[in-house]
Amino acid sequence: MRQCKGWSTALLLLLGLGALAQKLPTRDEGLFQMQIRDKTLFHDSSVIPDGAEISGYLYYFVVEEDNTPLSVTVTPCDAPLEWKLTLQELPEEASGEGSGEPEPLDQQKQQVTVDEGTELFTYKGNDVESYVATSTPSGLYQLELLSTEKDSNFKVYATTTPESDQPYPELPYDPRVDVTTLGRTTVTLAWKPTPTGSLMGQPVQYCVVINKEHNFKSMCAAEAKISADDSFMLAPKPGRDFSPFDFAHFGFVPSDIGFGKDRGLTSNKISRAYTAKPKASDIQKVCIGNKNIFTVSDLKPDTQYYFDVFAVNSATNTSTAYVGTFARTKEEARQKTVELKDGKVSDVFIKRKGSKFLRFAPVSSHQRVTLFVHTCLDAVQVQVRRDGKLLLSQNVEGVRQFQLRGKPKAKYLIRLRGSRKGASTLKVLATTRPSSKQPFPSLPEDTRIKAFDKLRTCSSATVAWLGTQDRNKYCIYRKEVADNYGEEQRRREQNQCAGPETRRKSEKVLCKYFHSPNLQKAVTTETITGLEPGKTYLLDVYVVGHSGHSVKYQSKLVKTRKYC
Repeated sequence: MRQCKGWSTALLLLLGLGALAQKLPTRDEGLFQMQIRDKTLFHDSSVIPDGAEISGYLYYFVVEEDNTPLSVTVTPCDAPLEWKLTLQELPEEASGEGSGEPEPLDQQKQQVTVDEGTELFTYKGNDVESYVATSTPSGLYQLELLSTEKDSNFKVYATTTPESDQPYPELPYDPRVDVTTLGRTTVTLAWKPTPTGSLMGQPVQYCVVINKEHNFKSMCAAEAKISADDSFMLAPKPGRDFSPFDFAHFGFVPSDIGFGKDRGLTSNKISRAYTAKPKASDIQKVCIGNKNIFTVSDLKPDTQYYFDVFAVNSATNTSTAYVGTFARTKEEARQKTVELKDGKVSDVFIKRKGSKFLRFAPVSSHQRVTLFVHTCLDAVQVQVRRDGKLLLSQNVEGVRQFQLRGKPKAKYLIRLRGSRKGASTLKVLATTRPSSKQPFPSLPEDTRIKAFDKLRTCSSATVAWLGTQDRNKYCIYRKEVADNYGEEQRRREQNQCAGPETRRKSEKVLCKYFHSPNLQKAVTTETITGLEPGKTYLLDVYVVGHSGHSVKYQSKLVKTRKYC
């Protein structure tokens, strides 16, 4: 065997050689554990139990009698493998006619590796592949594996009773996975049940694997991808008792694997290897019991997914892969695009978590586009593209004005994305016309109303609010509310786009014009009179622009004194 270099990993399966030729060890776990601790039977502790699947490395095995059935199955988990099964004659000293005194293991290895043996089977790839023979001669069988890409995991199943064994669930006559229903975020899968569960009465469950990259040919390949810590356990010292059932994954440091002049194993140091944990959304495994219909949900629209189904024998934990499938989820429903007219305000309603598309196509050549956005409730995400190029992406709350660089015959696509809290309403205006007067009134950074507690009386309340350098009209309204009037109810009524025209005349207190060239002095106060003692009132201030569009400040609750 050549020495492995680079990321290659050579694996040679060794099963114990004793004074007498041995068959594959018993599948009875208790007896098997007792046998491997008996040094007169097994000099090496790495053994393949008859009729059980393991993850392991470096084994020979002996078939004592001629005309013995034999089956060997190799399952690559995370990389393609090259594997070869060869037959060698048993040395006379190891036959049943020997002296009965066991030879040193190193001498036995030298004897059995002098002859390359007869090649029975060879395979290269990442499929689950088996060697099955109804009649095999006695002799020493050598299973040799090579991983040419990287440190690799694999599983091996060997048995001398393949006809009676049923380790892997049987596939139905049609092993395909079908997509029965396809939606934007859901896919329903269906498959025919395995005869192993329905006819043979063995415990079988199905596991479904979903990912965006490719189909998997075995469940251990999918699990290797899912595993957050693909670490390898430390190798036992030669001759030391251990339980092979304690081992899950094995791997070699490539630079430490070599074969000397005597062609024996000179180093079997094992490393811990770590792989990055895939994102939760990248690959999922769901075991669903014995159902053969399953709906995958929470998928992304217009995205291709790969689906694999595995029938798993719950008693032996062995599995068989159905023929996987793939499908692309449907696109999101295309929404109607609203056309904006130059200089005209448009009212827009967006469902919770929804989106709306607006299109602005100026008729004449232009150098600049002014975009006004007035959100009525929660913040809204605004994206603007000019002929496909992203110009703007911001969250907007209240009134915002954006200046966009123009271009001859350019078209603008505006995407508005709503809040997760609830539905959104807003007003949008786009124009190419230069104008000294804005359609929406200017607002200060702070739109709260402040109430002066010391100035409260049984019949009045004094409040103040900030203004701007622009001369605007301010109107104040009052409404008596119940004492248990809460934040949630106030939020429902906090529609900044609802103007004074929606209020009753009896609720109006007054309107006045106000501005200040000095922003630090742009504050005004007002005393509201004619209130009832011990009552709660909701106060609102509206600022009205030159074109009649208004914006409401944040509402304020005040309560008059009960006793004066």
